[in-house]
Amino acid sequence: MTITVNGAWSFVSAPNLHPMQVTIKVKKPGTAPGFIFVAPYTFFGVELIGQTGSLIMDQAGNPIWFRPLPNRFIQNTDFRMQLYQDKPVLTMWEGTISGTQSANPNLPYGDAEPGARHLIFDQHYRLVHTVMAQNGYTSDLHEFTITRRNTALLIGVKQVPGDLTPYGGPANGFFDNHSIQEIDLQTGELIFFWDVLAHVNPADSMVPASSAESSNGIWDCFHVNSIEEGPNDTLLVSMRHMWAIYNIDKKTGNIIWQLGGKRSSFTLGPNASFSWQHDARYRSGDRISLFDNAYSGMPGFPPQSQAHGLILKLDMEKMTAVADRTYYHDPALFVISQGNMQQLPNGNKFVGWGQDPYLSEFAEPGNTPDDPAVNLLYEVQYSNQNLSYRTFKKEWVGLPLNPPNLVVHISDEVASLFVSWNGSTETVAWKVLAGTALDCLQVIVDHAAQTGFETEITVFSEGPFFQVKALDRTGHVIGTSLVVKGEHDDDE
Repeated sequence: MTITVNGAWSFVSAPNLHPMQVTIKVKKPGTAPGFIFVAPYTFFGVELIGQTGSLIMDQAGNPIWFRPLPNRFIQNTDFRMQLYQDKPVLTMWEGTISGTQSANPNLPYGDAEPGARHLIFDQHYRLVHTVMAQNGYTSDLHEFTITRRNTALLIGVKQVPGDLTPYGGPANGFFDNHSIQEIDLQTGELIFFWDVLAHVNPADSMVPASSAESSNGIWDCFHVNSIEEGPNDTLLVSMRHMWAIYNIDKKTGNIIWQLGGKRSSFTLGPNASFSWQHDARYRSGDRISLFDNAYSGMPGFPPQSQAHGLILKLDMEKMTAVADRTYYHDPALFVISQGNMQQLPNGNKFVGWGQDPYLSEFAEPGNTPDDPAVNLLYEVQYSNQNLSYRTFKKEWVGLPLNPPNLVVHISDEVASLFVSWNGSTETVAWKVLAGTALDCLQVIVDHAAQTGFETEITVFSEGPFFQVKALDRTGHVIGTSLVVKGEHDDDE
């Protein structure tokens, strides 16, 4: 029997898996196909519902695949499907996020413990690559993108000693510096390196250097949180604490233009300003999308506006930027950290609300703060204060190599079978076999439809030996469980 305990799933056939349960708040026609990718965790001192890890769900909120981590002090972020060597893979960052344990309460958000890494899994859920930042930098949690050249773009973070007094900070302080790195996934060679401190003036930061006094002398002045490849060998880079997005020439390392912040190359029109942003992405027609947090939660910095997805239209001749689309939550949210906005193949927008426990799908025209329910097609709320740094919707085919899990309980000549297959996206039904001996099994159920992550099948048989076979949409067998001897309930 599949049950929930304090907002987390519990399964008879998979007793070690306890992903968070979610609540579907809105579900209307017009959503894009695909599964939902989240990586649940929460901050230290807040009750975590279920386990941390990487979770794929269907649009009904049922788990499809869950990879739990050993304890709540290890997290995954940026969990999603990408293409590597023209094949779909799963990618994620893994490490400990500052603020999720009491050992390092003073490190600025986004810095990770040494040993943080990026992981790539194939369609069979086998680990095929482990990637780490180089040149003395730690792999940062915010971005890991596989390029069309089968290289990886990622962010590295390192504390660089420096005199912060020219900026209003301590003399013996540290810049929380970032680098953008491109690594060849086959050879491990570092083929591109861009040092933020060498190209961006810390004086342009919106975070005062005096904040280092309360964070072990570390000034988180840049806070790089997204990278995307653009045309003509360029990169689009978001720096949250600069309130700015940069277009960088990879060949020269020069900044071509800056959008927002103290040195904006563009004049921003009404409703086009943004702050504390995440997830800057190129869109068609000289447009840029981003998740505008508009709030940091820092003392002295009230919200600039409600958090929202924002698409800006750039005029490269007049060097102006105007608001093209906005996507607001109903009710209003003021999101301190994290978040993203994904463009779906049908034009819909999929918004992860970062530190707030929601994800939403909107029709392409979006909405306004005056009427935020317009064009909202789908919404999920997580358990309690669980959160996910980003959320994605992607189509995915998972083909686990391990056999399905089967547990059988027998009572009064009736057998209750509990069966699941973590990660299988192709299973639609189960065939049941039973017999009095291991080598004497016969089919007793031809087709039992799968229901959710775990299917309970009741049969009039004492077995005592049982086996199930997973069936795909064509009726072909795609997986076979081990033969299991049923447990009599009166023996417990």
